Amino acid sequence: MSETGAIKFHCEHVAIELTPFAAFAELQTARQKMRHLGLIGVDGNGVGFGNVSVWDGTTDSFYITGSGTGSLSVLTLKDCAKVTAWDFDRNWLRCEGRTIASAESLTHAAVYSMDRDVRMVMHGHSEQLWRMLLDRGPATRSDVSYGTPEMAREVQRLFMETDVRARKMFALAGHVNGFVAFGNDFPEALGVVVAQLNVAPSA
Repeated sequence: MSETGAIKFHCEHVAIELTPFAAFAELQTARQKMRHLGLIGVDGNGVGFGNVSVWDGTTDSFYITGSGTGSLSVLTLKDCAKVTAWDFDRNWLRCEGRTIASAESLTHAAVYSMDRDVRMVMHGHSEQLWRMLLDRGPATRSDVSYGTPEMAREVQRLFMETDVRARKMFALAGHVNGFVAFGNDFPEALGVVVAQLNVAPSA
């Protein structure tokens, strides 16, 4: 199962072995920190939630944790996917790897497409962060569902109409407890999160 039970985009999946990539260790570390903070994991219904992605450094492609991997304590290359193309209007995505890309992949793609300085995007669940962002912003509209073309457009709207580029975090108002944080590297992206949670980054 995916983070909330369903992949909503049309996926062109190329089932091949991923070539080891330089940022895998960073992706693994970021995910481990998020899991330690309870921002990635499995809910009471046994459904995994949360995901992390990292830009490949040279093209528009990015690597992202696979659908339904929230329960895994450690990832291997088989638990990641490389997103190589997407089309928001068609609600379509192409990915490579042994697993299908996370249900939130189009949201990640929207962030990367709006800010070329972003190298890492993290999606997690936290009632504290979610409520704080709903109250103070920025946040997507509550009538927009995760993993849809409408969500991708909402992310684009936030970049054009709010200070999300500086805040580096936003709530998914229509996705209970869901938030997205991003940065030009792992320390920056995680720092945005822990600053609001009032915990030490090394916790």
